[in-house]
Amino acid sequence: MLIAVAADKGAPGVTTTAVALAAVWPRAVLLAECDPAGGDLVYRLPSESGDRLDPRRGLLSLAVAARRDLQPAQLWAHAQKLRGGLDVLLGVTTAEQGAGLEPLWGPVGSVLAGLPQADVIADCGRLGADGPYYDLLACAGAVVLVTRPTLGEVVRLRDRAQAVSLGVHRRTGRGTRLGVLVVADHRVFSRALAEVGQVLGRDSAASVLGGIAFEPRSAELLRGEWGGRLDKSLLIRTARDVAGQLAGRPAVAAASARGEAPARRPAPGPARRPAPGPARRAAPRPARHAAGRAGPAEPLADLPAAEPGGW
Repeated sequence: MLIAVAADKGAPGVTTTAVALAAVWPRAVLLAECDPAGGDLVYRLPSESGDRLDPRRGLLSLAVAARRDLQPAQLWAHAQKLRGGLDVLLGVTTAEQGAGLEPLWGPVGSVLAGLPQADVIADCGRLGADGPYYDLLACAGAVVLVTRPTLGEVVRLRDRAQAVSLGVHRRTGRGTRLGVLVVADHRVFSRALAEVGQVLGRDSAASVLGGIAFEPRSAELLRGEWGGRLDKSLLIRTARDVAGQLAGRPAVAAASARGEAPARRPAPGPARRPAPGPARRAAPRPARHAAGRAGPAEPLADLPAAEPGGW
């Protein structure tokens, strides 16, 4: 399953959201950087050895291979492993490189959507007018639009959701699952989700999916080593609830959409363990990344408020 994470305008935290979702995804997952304007994961996150990721290996090398008969299982040859074990497909670093990929967004989307035995979380950056890039969105099982709970952002996002829905329908003859993810302080979660839902309206192409805690300090921790402090943060705990909803957990979905604290549940994955070595490439299914260990959720109200600052 391919999950596309994007926004309409501004910087509401698309990359942070995509990384957080991939880190706690309950199944095997690949984080794909698919922002046509250029991404920055190569500068933000270290490889499993602690060195810089290889910018030549990723979406660009995949696009070259996609000109031929590329099979989804071959995608792992273009992925790299982050410190902690998360697999990532690096994107382009400039808008000029992204423009050169315009004829290939459809084939790349098909490869990502067809990845066997693993899901894909795609960081798609900011969405503009309908164009070749929408060919990738048409391959997604769900499109998640990230926004802050301000009137201007939500109104623009509502219009963008309609454009995405129409663009996907023209390409596939069917609709797509469009969800809105609200980045907000946890103290106003319920109110923020309700207000965004009201602005979207019942006839909107998208519906409120849930919320991600606005927690800049935890977002900074995502750049380095995974630790117990990050695992207990509001950012990761709310991301875990959204990941459960997108992965098909209806009970969590209902609580998250209402802005409520999730009920306690057993950890769905194995305990944290050292990241496997390069031999993992030969296996049909990648090893679970260390950051994917999901612990039991706790009531959000018991935690301190998020710190002010930028994301």
